Amino acid sequence: MIKQPTSLGCFLCGKDNPIGMKVHWVEDAENKQVVCETTISEDYRSYPGIVHGGIVATLLDETSGRAILMENGHDALMVTLKMEVIYKKVTPTNTPLRIIGRVKRGGTSKALVEGEVVLPDGSVSATCTAIIMRPPQNILSGWKDEEDEWARTSTPKN
Repeated sequence: MIKQPTSLGCFLCGKDNPIGMKVHWVEDAENKQVVCETTISEDYRSYPGIVHGGIVATLLDETSGRAILMENGHDALMVTLKMEVIYKKVTPTNTPLRIIGRVKRGGTSKALVEGEVVLPDGSVSATCTAIIMRPPQNILSGWKDEEDEWARTSTPKN
């Protein structure tokens, strides 16, 4: 498994974000997918015992978008242009979750990705399909502060 980079300030993976979720991702090359294994606390709930739908969408957004890094390298981050989330059942808090992201159609400037939240019993609580794109250069130049952290926290590719 190849560890994907993390960030300093990101809401999901940022190690310096005091309210962040501190999740991480690994690449499962054999199955051509990115995997995040995490447990969401009641701090991120809607109703008692249920992960807020916005948090579920955020996890799907990040995980599906990170799948493109397997094809294009860890410096090929993209942003979401459009995403559809389908909630199949509630996602429980304080329960181990496996969030999986895959590339449906790759590309270096635009790609189609998908994701799913898998519960311990193997059922899927939510899915997404998203179009992601390479942001304009003026946006990318603002990411320079994170580059050292990405390099430090990822497993080098051979």
